[in-house]
Amino acid sequence: MATEPDNDFYDTLPVFTQFSGVTETSNYKSLPDDWALAIADIVDSTKAIEAGRYKAVNMAGASVISALMNALGKKNYPFVFGGDGALVALPSSATSLARETLAAVQSWVSDDIDLVLRAAIVPMSDIRAEGLDVRVARFEVSSDVSYAMFSGGGSSWAEAQMKAGRYAITPAPPGTRPDLSGLSCRWRPIQARNGEIVSIIAIPGNSGATNEFQMLVNDIIAVAAEQGRGAHPLPPDGPPITMTVKGVDAEARATAPPAKRLSRKIAILGQIGLTFALDRLGLTAGGFDPRRYKIELSQNSDFRKFDDGLKMTIDIDGERLRRIETLLENASESGIVRYGLHRQDSALITCFVPTPRERDHIHFIDGATGGYAMAASNLKAKLS
Repeated sequence: MATEPDNDFYDTLPVFTQFSGVTETSNYKSLPDDWALAIADIVDSTKAIEAGRYKAVNMAGASVISALMNALGKKNYPFVFGGDGALVALPSSATSLARETLAAVQSWVSDDIDLVLRAAIVPMSDIRAEGLDVRVARFEVSSDVSYAMFSGGGSSWAEAQMKAGRYAITPAPPGTRPDLSGLSCRWRPIQARNGEIVSIIAIPGNSGATNEFQMLVNDIIAVAAEQGRGAHPLPPDGPPITMTVKGVDAEARATAPPAKRLSRKIAILGQIGLTFALDRLGLTAGGFDPRRYKIELSQNSDFRKFDDGLKMTIDIDGERLRRIETLLENASESGIVRYGLHRQDSALITCFVPTPRERDHIHFIDGATGGYAMAASNLKAKLS
């Protein structure tokens, strides 16, 4: 167990660059004792997705990370995006501000997106009192961006406590707005090129994260790797620059109050038009190169992660998907894994871009018709 009260904990972690490293215990380090987990998710997200509100659900989930990073001065704290929610690990010195920020996000989600966001802050001391841990690793997806991987069972326990109503944060008064600068969802859904976009959640069986479970994860990663680039849903040169009305509206709601929303939409449309023209003409403006940005977007995307289990949204052909399903089903019958998956024809991108001229912009990938939330619903149905 770790005891060091280090606010720069994440910055000190060594990085690994091959995704198979998520099963290497030596890549993980326990969170300091005085840290906590800030967790949030959308209540009844499955119903919202079934009503066609998958963009709104993803935007609300990503807003948790955006708001906390902005409020905390864009500090490099470990986080993970879960489709309909998110988790951020924070030192005790940041929890008071994080509580205020999450309360504001709850209010904004209710006012502007018409969804209910529940949120909690769970101290590591309580997690460890349950005999669990939160260990963090740092997976480098590009020279400018790395994503946190979580193991130890603590984050899953904390999420269950939040859903049970413990550690709850009370929403701020109506009209309270967090700082969501940089949060956007401008891209159209990205169509599958190899077969289907499949969101997979595979968590340990009742025996926990055994060697057999780790071998299963490695086998699934290996099959996906045969597709090329780990079955990345985005092409290597990035997605085409196009406009989505829903995305423009979602970004305007996130970054402007009602009185300034129309002017914000006009500004966003102008930015998209300029970016499209620069891309077509091969030009740059003010240090912004749209072609380089699209390549970085693809490189910086979080289409696969480990959060007490494997989570992937991949573009994969039928034969390899059948092999992955066979691996999962055989392991499920042996009690090694519990899993759920959801198939769709496209992927969705939600972005946090503090400034497009810098290269550390981050992009959250999920399935375009429910992704992780629907895979989790499938998993829950199997368990019941």
